[in-house]
Amino acid sequence: MKNTLFCVAFMLFSFIAHAQQALWGTPALQSPEIHADNTVTFRYRAPKAVRVQLAGDFLPQGQLAELTEVDGVWQYTTPEALQPELYSYSFIVDGVKTTDPNNVYLIRDVATVTNVFLIQGGRADLYAVNQVPHGTVSKVWYNSPSLGLQRRLSIYTPPGYESGSKRYPVFYLLHGMGGDENAWMELGRTSQILDNLIAQGKAEPMIVVMTNGNAALEAAPGESSLGFAAPTIQLPKTMDGSFESAFPEVVAFVDKHYRTIRKKNSRAIAGLSMGGFHSLHISKHYPDTFGYIGLFSAAINPNRGADSPIYKDTDAKLKRQFDKKPALYWIAIGKTDFLYADNEAFRKLLDEKGYPYTYYESEEGHIWKNWRIYLTEFTPLLFK
Repeated sequence: MKNTLFCVAFMLFSFIAHAQQALWGTPALQSPEIHADNTVTFRYRAPKAVRVQLAGDFLPQGQLAELTEVDGVWQYTTPEALQPELYSYSFIVDGVKTTDPNNVYLIRDVATVTNVFLIQGGRADLYAVNQVPHGTVSKVWYNSPSLGLQRRLSIYTPPGYESGSKRYPVFYLLHGMGGDENAWMELGRTSQILDNLIAQGKAEPMIVVMTNGNAALEAAPGESSLGFAAPTIQLPKTMDGSFESAFPEVVAFVDKHYRTIRKKNSRAIAGLSMGGFHSLHISKHYPDTFGYIGLFSAAINPNRGADSPIYKDTDAKLKRQFDKKPALYWIAIGKTDFLYADNEAFRKLLDEKGYPYTYYESEEGHIWKNWRIYLTEFTPLLFK
C-alpha cells in the first residue's frame, strides 16, 4: 500500500513539475515595452533566425522596421514617441508573418490577426477601460424571415439600463466589408468609447446595435452553424440590396425587446465603408426611420449589376429624405482614403441640391484609427 501511494505521489509530482516547466519554460520577454517618453520597444526571441522585421500601423505606410539581434533576442525601439492611439503590429521572421508570443492581446480583422497595444492620453483615453459606470454588451439572436436565417447582433445598453425603466434612443452602427457584428466592439472600442463619453456628459445614454452586414451569414466566423469557416471579404449578397431591404426586421426586433424611444429623431444609423454605403441607402429608402445619419469613409455607388429597388431613383429618394429634414447628416473621410473622390462627388451633389450636411475631414486613409475618431466625434452630436 505504501509503495502504491509513493508511486502515485511520485507520478503526481512529476506531472506537476512537467506542467510547470511547460507553463513557464524560457523566461518571457517584455514586448511591447512602452517607455515613459512613449517610445516603444519590441522584442522577439529567435536565435536561429536570419532576419526579423516589424510591421505596424505606427510605421510609414508600406515600410517595415528591421530588428537587431543580441544573444538570440531581436529588438527594435521606435526612434520617436508614438502619439496616443490604439496600435496594431506583427513580426515577419525570415519572410513568415507571425504574432508576438509575448503579447496576449490580439485582434482579428477579417482573416488577419495582429497584436495590439494602447498609448494613452488625449482622445485615446476614450479607448481605455476607465473607472466609470459601464454598460452591458450582449450577443443577441433574431429571426430574419426575408433572409431566411437566424442572425446575431451585438447590442450595447448604457449603464443603469438593467436596473431602470427609462426608454433610450438607439444608434445602429454598421461595419465594413469583411467585418461582422464583433468588429465595432473589438476594433472600434465602441463600449469603451460609449462608457467614457456618457460618463463625461458628452454623449446621451443610448442603446447601440451592431449588426452583421453580410446578408448571407448568421454571425461572425466561428460563431455560427458554419463552424470554423475561414473569414472572407467577398460573400454572396454583398451590397446587392438584401441587407438594406431586411433592415426593418432589425429595428422591429430591437423596438420589441428593448426599452427604446420609437421615434425618427431617437434613431441614428452610421457605418464605415460598406456600412456607410448601407447607412446611405437604408436612410434614404426609409426616410421616416432615422433622424441622424453618419457616413464614415463610405462607399457611395452600387456595384455594377446591382439591380435592387433599394438603389433606384436615388435623386428622388434623397429629395424626399431631405424634405423631411433629418436632424443631422454627417460625412467623414480621410484625405488619402481611396474613396475620397466618390465622397467628394457625393458632397458636390448635396451642395448643388442645397441639402445640408456636416463634413469632417481627417488625415490618413481607410483605417480603423480614423473610424474610431469618427465615432468619438459623431456620437456626442446624437439625440440633442
